[in-house]
Amino acid sequence: MSTVQATTESATGSPPVKTGEMRLEVVVVPVSDVDRAKGFYEMLGWRLDADLAVDDGYRVVQLTPPGSGCSIIFGQGVTSAPPGSSEGLQLSVYDIDEARADLIGRGVDVSEPFHDVTGVFHHAATKGRASGPAPGHADYGSFAAFSDPDGNGWLLQEIKTRLPGRLIGDTDGHGVPVRERSRSSPEACGPGTWQA
Repeated sequence: MSTVQATTESATGSPPVKTGEMRLEVVVVPVSDVDRAKGFYEMLGWRLDADLAVDDGYRVVQLTPPGSGCSIIFGQGVTSAPPGSSEGLQLSVYDIDEARADLIGRGVDVSEPFHDVTGVFHHAATKGRASGPAPGHADYGSFAAFSDPDGNGWLLQEIKTRLPGRLIGDTDGHGVPVRERSRSSPEACGPGTWQA
């Protein structure tokens, strides 16, 4: 079983990586049953990029969430992490209620929306969860949780307006012009990009 998604109909390209850039490309997700995991993520509407059985005991499956520049990989012989041990895998969505309803409609058990009691990023596991979305559906503050069949934990995070400086360069990777981020403060830059 070796397939690679070759259609351009559902695949989107991105500009080549530039000197000095580091883009998160792939996250490895540990699973116990490759076909069950593949079926689950395809059921979510994720694009199958590759299913490569390279050697006996070595299989690589790659899928990409809609609109994402980062993919997941799982399979046989790709990680020594215990199945289901990933947590806090995060998917940014525009409308948490709509995204949650879509997943529920696909048969996924999704938590009710919640926000952290601190009003900042969520705590580990279920500690510090307050029921309901963030007050006023504040960007970055509302979450909903679900797991894959192995228990790998995913979070939906609602973001309608990104913080200034979240993207660098002339475009966002899809041809949409953006302003270059300020390099004058660490709050405006991602890890490793702040310059005094």
